[in-house]
Amino acid sequence: MIEGVRITQLAQFHDERGKVMQMVRADSEFFEGFGEIYFSTIHPGAVKAWHRHRAMTLNYAVVLGQIKFVLFDDRPDSPTKGELQELYISPENYYLVTVPPMIWNGFKAVGNKEAMVANCASIPHQAEEIERLPVDAAEIPYAWNLRHG
Repeated sequence: MIEGVRITQLAQFHDERGKVMQMVRADSEFFEGFGEIYFSTIHPGAVKAWHRHRAMTLNYAVVLGQIKFVLFDDRPDSPTKGELQELYISPENYYLVTVPPMIWNGFKAVGNKEAMVANCASIPHQAEEIERLPVDAAEIPYAWNLRHG
């Protein structure tokens, strides 16, 4: 597990009408503050990677479909420098993943339907605080191809 990344089991409440999927509460111990909430959709097999934020803390939950969420730590003073972390998140595996600043991350929709990722960010989006790398960046030792077995 990468230092500073938190994985929190989230509650879902079902009844005959449907369900309520909790995500973030202002009194949660991990909640740093509200900047904005946005939703990102991703088509089956597509990859959105790599990016990291200099100041923003991300709080991701998947409300539709399934993603493979991958994190990479290259922070110079981190005890987990050089580590990768791979998570599968979906409504059936419903977690909030809290990602501190300076952790590279990206995700891929797995399965045969579009996925929707919700993010409750700690600060409003600011283009100048984001760093990006291409999906096949040599700096990150990860390949997004399908692995069998």
